This record gives sequence, structure tokens and C-alpha cells, in this order.
Amino acid sequence: MFDVIISGGGPTGMMLASELRLHGVDVLVLEKDAEPSVAVRSLGLHPRSIEIMDQRGLLDRFLAQGQQYPGVGRFAGIDKPLPADLDTAHGYILGIQQPVTDRLLAERAVELGAQVRRGCEVTGFEQDDDGVTVALADGTQERSRWLVGCDGGRSLVRRQLGIGFPGDPATNEWIHSEMEVTTPPDELTKIVEEVRKTHRGFGVGPAGNGLFRAVVPAATVAEDRSVPPTLEELKTQLRAHAGTDFGVHSPRWITRFSDATRLAEQYRAGRVFLAGDAAHVHPPLGGQGLNLGIQDSFNLGWKLAAEINGWAPPGLLDTYFTERHPVAEGVLTITRAQSELISPEPGPQAVRRLLAELMEFDDVSRFLAERIASIGVRYDFGEGPGLLGRRLRDIPLSRGRLYELTREGRGLLLDQTGRLTVTGWTDRVSHVADTSAELDAPAVLLRPDGHVAWIGEDQDELLPQLERWFGAASEGSEVG
Repeated sequence: MFDVIISGGGPTGMMLASELRLHGVDVLVLEKDAEPSVAVRSLGLHPRSIEIMDQRGLLDRFLAQGQQYPGVGRFAGIDKPLPADLDTAHGYILGIQQPVTDRLLAERAVELGAQVRRGCEVTGFEQDDDGVTVALADGTQERSRWLVGCDGGRSLVRRQLGIGFPGDPATNEWIHSEMEVTTPPDELTKIVEEVRKTHRGFGVGPAGNGLFRAVVPAATVAEDRSVPPTLEELKTQLRAHAGTDFGVHSPRWITRFSDATRLAEQYRAGRVFLAGDAAHVHPPLGGQGLNLGIQDSFNLGWKLAAEINGWAPPGLLDTYFTERHPVAEGVLTITRAQSELISPEPGPQAVRRLLAELMEFDDVSRFLAERIASIGVRYDFGEGPGLLGRRLRDIPLSRGRLYELTREGRGLLLDQTGRLTVTGWTDRVSHVADTSAELDAPAVLLRPDGHVAWIGEDQDELLPQLERWFGAASEGSEVG
């Protein structure tokens, strides 16, 4: 029996597998596709996801494969100057195509000991008090203590659980492709610039290696979105919007996306969880989908590992839903708003012009930048200072920097007083007595995901917070 089976080997599933393996959890990832997809559904990582890679010692791998683009506040294609002091050490977008992100995360999961089986489709499952029996397309079964559905917007896991997926159906759809063109680049650029004056949802541009990437509104919303568009459909829509199909040929891939917006009513039923697109779908404006899934896994991984390893305090697994569901609601709102603002209709364009003026104000620009970058997330840990419930950005210490201390996915007490202790929890929480000119607090207790669980300097006040987030003290240990 495995500890956890993950259905779906995309970035959400592979990130979760890595997080679980940091804590010695026995993980099996089942992916129905025999080979990794070459489709580029995401073009980059936002600051919070970049921070996550840094927290786990992966950032150098990603930086070597991507390109840094300063600024994180582009909203619905509106370019405005950003606040200079955003609360992150990574104030940039990392341009990196999804197949590369998929590969790097898969490599990490395997390095840590996760088993990955491709060409292995989950067709059903049954759960009982002790675990979950997972049925595969080849007629075999696997058994695990827990199952996590990271199997996309049309999630079989979610559907079999019967979890509601309310929201708005697609009203608009776009065709997305990489292919070759025969139109000279200068002429192509001139045509595209003219079309985009009135159609923000249209674009054709270089994708590298002699290929061009196209996004063009579809004629209608497809009845079956699992069926990819044809090259002829792409040509027809290019001609409809640009007056030419640019001589497109030899597509590497063609896919479709829509403005459908849905959010699962629950993220858990018994021993089965949902994460990533299985729990939420939304328009891709702003590129938040992949990032949201990675961040879901970063929240769930240590909590599920704590349950499996026997030290999770009561209710810890429930905080996955109570913390991540509101975040997804916010992403759905902001992406839906952007999809409306790219409409060529007069009403949305008037709102767009007004918003462009409002974004000249620092508070508005900051608000939108923090929402898109996911650095403004604050979980509800109760009353306390503004930093409580937020993740702590990477800060310099006298002997290094904070994120260098978070590689193993443990809790961390950063103690500037040197008087505190985590005795009783040393198997789960590291104690670092160090100082930083950028931390205005005597001490902070960080969860494994980097969110601040406690701020203070009193040992008696620290103890209940250690128990709240990291369970009871180890037997035989003297507490305090």
C-alpha cells in the first residue's frame, strides 16, 4: 500500500509529490499521457511561485531555463509602472514555458524518490476507513491510504466524488497554437499591432526555434473541449480577424481555452483531496492557473505528510480547504475581470480606460500587483500583527538568508532574542537564533510553507502555537 496516490502528473501533482517526499511519504504519481505534453499552456512563474522554488532550493534550475522580466503588475494587458518596494525579493516574472516547468518538477519528484508511471490512466476508485483502492485502465488496481486528484478541469476524481463545481460556463473561447508561418516577420508584426488596437484577445508572435505562437478568438464555444481545433479552424479565425492566415502551417500543437469559471464546493471527501485545476478553473488571463496549482500543493503537502506521519494536530487537514478556497475565489474574480476587459465592446473598453487611469495611483497598482503575484495572501490565523498569516519574504540574516533555511520543509522558529526554544518539537521545527535588519519582530514561527504562525518573544505564548500547528510534543521530551 502506498501512502498517497496522486492522479495527474502535471505541475500540481509533481509539486505535491516532492513536498510529500521531503517528509518520507511513499508516493505514486499516475499520469494518463504516455509522454509529457509539448503544449505551452503557461508562459511563466509569478513571484510567489518563484519564492516557493527558492524555499525548496530549486530556483537556480528554473532561472537557468527561463528569462526574468521585471515587473509583476500587468493587468489585462495594461502596462503601468509598479511600486518600487513590493514585499518580495523576487519582483519579476520568470518567463519559462510550461513543458520546461513540468520537466523540472518531475525530475525533482523522482530525485526525491516518488514513483511516476506514465500511460497509466485512473478510471475509478473506492474508499473505505483504511484507504483508497484505485482502478486503472489496464484492469489493475493500486491501494493507498490517501488519493489526491490533480487531474485537471475535467477531473474524474472530482466527478466520482460528486463534489459540486458551480460557476459560469464558457461564453468565449480562444484557439492557441504554435506553428510556422510564411508571412515576413515585419509584415506580420504590423498586421498584429493593428488588429490588437481593437481585439486584445488576439496575438501572433515569435515563440523561438522558427515557430510562432498564435492566440485567436474561436468562432464558437466547442461542445467537446477535449477535441483539439483543426489547422483549418485556426486559419479561418486568423483570416476573420486579421484578413490573412499568415500562411500558417506545420503546427506543433493546437489547443483551446475558454473563459469558463468554476470552483469546487469542497476540496476533500474522506480520504480523497482535490488540487489545482481539479478544484478550480478560470480564464488564463494573467497566467495564474499553473501558479495557483503549485501553491495549492505547497499548502497541502506538509499537512498531509503530518497526518501520515502521526503528528498532525486535530483539524490541520481541514485548513487546506479553509485557506486555499478563498484564495481561489480571489483568483477567479481577478481573472474573470481581465477576460471582460479584453472585450472589444465599448462598455468593457470604457472600464479599461478608467482602470488604466486608476492604476496611476500607487495603492491601486500595488493592490493589483500583489493579487496577481499572490504575495498579498493572508490566511486567517486570528487577531494579530499584519504579518501574522502572511508568508515571510526572503530576508538577509547575519549568517545567510532565510530561504536557505527552509529546504527541508520543516517548521522554523527564527529567534532574534536567542532566549526561546522548540524543545519537544525538534523533530518537526528548526530553531535558528539569528538576526535581520529587515525583520521588525523579536521572533517568528514559520510553518513549512513559510507563513507566519506566531510573532512574539514569550516562551509561554509560543508553546500553544507550536502545538496548534505541529501537534503534541514528542513523548519523553521536556517541553519549554
